[in-house]
Amino acid sequence: MTKPLFKRVLQHCAFAFGLTLVAACTRVSTAPDPAEIQAIAKEAWLYAYAPLQGYQTLYTQTLNPASSGYVGGFNRFRHYARLSTPSDSDIVTPNNDTPYSWAWLDLRAEPIVLQLPAVPAPRYYVNQWFDLYTHNFAYTGVRATGRTAGNYLFAGPHWKGTIPAGITQVFRSETDIVGTLTRTQLDNESDIPAMQALQAQYQLTPLSQFSGSQPPRAAPPLALPAWDKAQAEGIGFIGYLNAMLPLMPIVASEKAAFARFARIGIAPGKAFDPDTLAPATRAAIEAGVAEANKELTATALVQTESKKFFGTREALGKDYVLNRSMGAMLGIYGNTKEEAVYASQQTSPDGKVLDENRKWVLRFEPGQLPPVDLFWSITMYNLPQRLLVSNPLDRYSVGDRTPGLKQGVDGSLEIYIQNTDPGPGKTSNWLPTPAGPFFFVARFYGPRQSLIDGSWNLPALKETP
Repeated sequence: MTKPLFKRVLQHCAFAFGLTLVAACTRVSTAPDPAEIQAIAKEAWLYAYAPLQGYQTLYTQTLNPASSGYVGGFNRFRHYARLSTPSDSDIVTPNNDTPYSWAWLDLRAEPIVLQLPAVPAPRYYVNQWFDLYTHNFAYTGVRATGRTAGNYLFAGPHWKGTIPAGITQVFRSETDIVGTLTRTQLDNESDIPAMQALQAQYQLTPLSQFSGSQPPRAAPPLALPAWDKAQAEGIGFIGYLNAMLPLMPIVASEKAAFARFARIGIAPGKAFDPDTLAPATRAAIEAGVAEANKELTATALVQTESKKFFGTREALGKDYVLNRSMGAMLGIYGNTKEEAVYASQQTSPDGKVLDENRKWVLRFEPGQLPPVDLFWSITMYNLPQRLLVSNPLDRYSVGDRTPGLKQGVDGSLEIYIQNTDPGPGKTSNWLPTPAGPFFFVARFYGPRQSLIDGSWNLPALKETP
């Protein structure tokens, strides 16, 4: 072979395969072996876990009209005028403190403007905004933007338009679809009409309508597969992730990871059918999925606070994949620590999972009630479902707003956590537990610095006879 011809062959190899000249022309197979496939699947499943838990809510609320949680599609609010109950299963660990307002924005065609009213004190509200990764990328509400009225523009990663007059602030997201879990304070039943009147003033308007300009061409309807928990949390996670990726532009820092993921069939919009895989390949992927699931679940069991699990990509730090996955498993769409701090207990001091067979008391010593500027609560959930469970009192949480909650004469507070009524004089402070395993989440709204920096922590449980 002449030198010019050899040079052209090398150039062709490099262009065709995107590799170095030597690696491109080698005849050594680059197909991953089972051990490598398992390692990639483990890494990819953990990466996908939080986005796919969010996918469940997205699909249920925007694309499944048969669901009780359907909000009516995109770019509109659905408001609730009641607290969560056992019938609510859109998300795991729903709070029982503030009625929710849900909305999902489709930013593919154009930005959406959120119009907020003035909100007089002391009512609290917050619009928490998350992307498809489940990162909390923006906040509006009392803490973040104040009590005055405002117009907030939400734009996707590809928008390059002009910001019109009248916009208070612009928020850019990494993904083309974003959502809000909005919480509005409700004091009691008689407060419902006033709260509803406020919720009705949260308005979502396409930018073209807000500015009076020509609307752009509408984006095509989303074609996303129906949610199936077993598939999405098993080997089928690959198909779901591939369906989401066209809405989630790959960031520069993750390109190397996605080059690895591609070796097991992960790519934007790519079809995936596990039944077509070679048996050894399928077994290796399933082993990686099982290993990742087992490790994440075991790690979640010993977590007692959430401050590092919710926030922006930057705030979650170098371990942002693990942190957002942990947040999604413990309670997806939790607030950033400046807005609210969460603490949970899933195991007893001896390391065993909490269940109905043991009785506990959570005691706040005198002067050691939760340090908050707003309010706090402790809410009970079953495992592994992580949902509210019916009980004889229809009481799903206990907190500083619980009617009749009794403190000791010394200012202490004891909460009885057990399956049966603790008896006369204690029922007012009883948080019923479900049959079987359970855990609880403490929520602290308007946390003071001692909660944020960890100098105040939830007391340990003490077992009672």
